[in-house]
Amino acid sequence: MTIERYLRLIAGFFVMASVALGYWVHPGWFLFTGFVGLNLFQSAFTNWCPMVTFLRKLGVPSA
Repeated sequence: MTIERYLRLIAGFFVMASVALGYWVHPGWFLFTGFVGLNLFQSAFTNWCPMVTFLRKLGVPSA
């Protein structure tokens, strides 16, 4: 898999996990959902995402 596919996979997992935690554990977890969404929003304009930097350091190939 490429960085782009890993990024979508990780973001989707974080959103689904934080929604589940917010529903079943504590509503404060919805703030993490908002953080992930805000990060995706800013990366659309700046073309920079911290997770991409992390994945590159792990050696995940680009598309």
